[in-house]
Amino acid sequence: MKSNRPQKPERRNRMGASQMSRTERQQRNPRPEPARVQGAVQSQMSWRDKFDAWSAHHSNSAIESLLRMLETPLQSAMTWLVIAIAIALPAALFVVFSNLQQIGQAWQDSSQVSVFLKKEAGASQAQELRGRIAQRPDVLDARYISPEQALIEFKQNSGLGELASHLDENPLPGVIMITPKMQQNTPQALADLQQTLVAEPLVADVRLDMLWVKRLHQFIAIAERFVTALAGLLALGVLLVIGNTIRMAIENRRDEILVVKLVGGTDAYVRRPFLYTGLWFGVGGGIVAAVLLALGFWWLAAPVAQLADLYQSSFRLQGLGFIESIQLILLAGFTGLIGAWIAVARHLYQIQPR
Repeated sequence: MKSNRPQKPERRNRMGASQMSRTERQQRNPRPEPARVQGAVQSQMSWRDKFDAWSAHHSNSAIESLLRMLETPLQSAMTWLVIAIAIALPAALFVVFSNLQQIGQAWQDSSQVSVFLKKEAGASQAQELRGRIAQRPDVLDARYISPEQALIEFKQNSGLGELASHLDENPLPGVIMITPKMQQNTPQALADLQQTLVAEPLVADVRLDMLWVKRLHQFIAIAERFVTALAGLLALGVLLVIGNTIRMAIENRRDEILVVKLVGGTDAYVRRPFLYTGLWFGVGGGIVAAVLLALGFWWLAAPVAQLADLYQSSFRLQGLGFIESIQLILLAGFTGLIGAWIAVARHLYQIQPR
């Protein structure tokens, strides 16, 4: 029988040769090993990623702050109502001013300048003077009344028609009735117009009732200062109300603010939700104020119209328009944002992790 033992060394030699050849091939063509990174690696964000993160946090802060306010509807509604009352008072006075200006335009005929002509002034000369006066930039209209027409109006309106019929000659002169423009309807402008007309050779006298004009302008000046002072005081009250509300919100979230600052949150990151809270308080108060003003002027419109009709006037009470309402809401939101910024800048600095 043949034995297989002599074949074992040969098989081992073959295996060893194959391993040696493989080792030689690896030594001849070594594979490059990947370099190992040692230590921490700093990743850099592009400006687009930073902007996306910034805008996302803004939107999240705005939505989260609004939802927090809606979680306490009674407290938020009371704050909105207080802000609305503080905003509605000066806004109502502003609307009253606008209506007074409308009444002033309706009274524009009361500021007419009466130019009395000399007896020797003929009709053609009077018409020529009227045309030159009407072309002035500060004159809205100029109307000539002849002596005959003035006598007819005197008989109709004075109640002395029978007595005027027995007169031998017409004692009334020709008159030019001048209506100045509204922007020139000031005491100084009317006085300048009066001096210019007196210098005309055909003019005998110029009559102008300046007293009511001075009273009206003085009243408007006093009322404007009063409204400005009241608006400033009420705006300060709105700032204090919103500032106190933001201070309470900061105190309630003190622990959360400390944790955010410990993990590296910046003051701008922490400040952002509270600023949106102040903005929402201001915008909500402005909306409530606009609604209150609309309801109030709608309620007063009918009695004011009836009173104007009794005086044969076409005056109608005008409330806030759409553009004015939007401006009121934006102004209230800006005021709320300023109040929140002041409160956060003062109280957030005091919260620092130890």
